[in-house]
Amino acid sequence: METIQEGYTQQPLGESEVFLDFQSKLSRAATVNRSVLLVGERGSGKEIAARRLHFLSQRWQKNLVTVNCAALPPSLIETELFGYEQGAFTGAQKTRKGRFEEAEGGTLFLDEIGLIPLEVQEKILRVVEYGTYERVGSSVTHEVDVRIIGATNADLPTLCEQGKFKEDLLDRLSFEVLFLPPLRERGDDIVLLASYFASKMALECNHKEMPSFSDSVVDSLLTYPWPGNVRELKNVIERAVYRSDTALIDTLEFNPFENPFVVVKAESQRPQAQTGGPLDLSHFSEARIELDLSYLQQALEKAEGNQKEAAKLLGLTYDQLRGLYRKYQDQL
Repeated sequence: METIQEGYTQQPLGESEVFLDFQSKLSRAATVNRSVLLVGERGSGKEIAARRLHFLSQRWQKNLVTVNCAALPPSLIETELFGYEQGAFTGAQKTRKGRFEEAEGGTLFLDEIGLIPLEVQEKILRVVEYGTYERVGSSVTHEVDVRIIGATNADLPTLCEQGKFKEDLLDRLSFEVLFLPPLRERGDDIVLLASYFASKMALECNHKEMPSFSDSVVDSLLTYPWPGNVRELKNVIERAVYRSDTALIDTLEFNPFENPFVVVKAESQRPQAQTGGPLDLSHFSEARIELDLSYLQQALEKAEGNQKEAAKLLGLTYDQLRGLYRKYQDQL
């Protein structure tokens, strides 16, 4: 949770058509004093988008108050949003303002809005409809002027069908629904962002030269599915820059949790090939290619063409499997 009063400093970075189209829709929505829902995968930049909506709106001189609903126990969300009176419950030793009150005249950003309990949704609906609320433990009605921006990676209409989200509230919050494009759909923006993160990390590490990427790394960046989106890209690039002894980045580690000792153990336990006689040592290269092709073909067949699943079957990273596939794709 945070309250932001200073100007907007995090500028979105991208040149792809899908990204620019999203920014255009966002800028248009910012000028209208209505609620907006931001829908996107984790790490796709929903909070940055919310900040941009606020600072492009007529409310930019007032507070932008952020509440991460996923970080709060359901029992505390109501008091966090609406505040409470002294003595309202055990431990309430003094009156406390809620986030709606702190956002007066400005914007309240509710991140992971789908996690808000139904009883609290009812009170939010009243704020949206009538601009009034009561603190917990009080019957005094307060008026408030706040624009709500919600963000989620959940399917809110489906939650409504399941009785987990109020349809009336969804109707009132969805004046505009903006879908953030996932990183994998942004094409060359991936390399643009990677260069930006690499340069910042190089400065932080006091490197004398700005980083560059090898062709294989660029190919890996463009073919990896990026389930964690921009946040994951930032981690991967920063890790690569700080580990590299040269300005040329030629290795990426997409999964820092791969245990090298488990791999070594698996290799040591792999059954040895059975042969009926002495091997022809002059055919080592051909035999290795044949073995690679055999394993790759069987893994792809078992995974029904899904390269990510095939990589798991072989105990490889997705990047390693992509390298093998490119190497042998004319022979598959």
